[in-house]
Amino acid sequence: MSRWSAFRTVFGFFWFAGRKARRTRLMALAGVLPVLAALAIQAERWVRGGAGPTGLEIFSSIILAFYLQFLVIILALFYGTSVVSEEIESRTLAYLTTRPIPKQAILLGKYAAYASWTSILVAAGTLLSFLILNTDRLADPAAWGILAKTLAVLILGLWVYMALFTLAGAALKKSILVGLSFGFGWEMVVQYLPGSTQRFTVMHYLKSILRAETPSPEGIKSFLFVRLQPSSTAVSILVLLLIGAAALAAAVWVFRRREYLFED
Repeated sequence: MSRWSAFRTVFGFFWFAGRKARRTRLMALAGVLPVLAALAIQAERWVRGGAGPTGLEIFSSIILAFYLQFLVIILALFYGTSVVSEEIESRTLAYLTTRPIPKQAILLGKYAAYASWTSILVAAGTLLSFLILNTDRLADPAAWGILAKTLAVLILGLWVYMALFTLAGAALKKSILVGLSFGFGWEMVVQYLPGSTQRFTVMHYLKSILRAETPSPEGIKSFLFVRLQPSSTAVSILVLLLIGAAALAAAVWVFRRREYLFED
């Protein structure tokens, strides 16, 4: 079996399996939260006659902050670390690795399947929130442009974080704890430190891209950009792509060479 055929086989299997997974249903419920928040905010705006920040400003601060600072990291963490760890826990890794399928196709195919599912969850919730909050700007091309760029950044961030957590799952036993410490410790704290230290976070480069594209709300200025000393858009995209590619390559290298032991 060629590597491409093996990749497609693994991708297809885990894509369809992902639809029935309990984790997918739980994460879908989490994705509904910002949609409900958008409904509540929009209802309040209608009661007030549209006074206050615009729907696009609210979308670009409150809704975006929830996705970028919480949901993207949670999705990447639980799906990324499970690429390898769930096969060990369910004792199906031996079955997979004894099939005539290259190990790299197993890891990359499963990563791609989970990345596709999580991208759909993020895109669906973001789109619904945007539509709810911007019923008065649906004919404005500029608003749709902001949505498209926001979605692109969220999905890019999701893929990069998931690549890092896939590496953690392949290399470490307690990868979920390490991932939590990294995602909600290092990334949440260091991004707000002044100076060049913030450039050692994935979040810095995601926010650097968004900073140039999102409006600055007058009444509720988003805390996302506090203390941000942005890198250029081109540099940010390049760094994110390099981080994601390097993490996936390292995950494949570890997965191919490590012997995984099952614990009773």
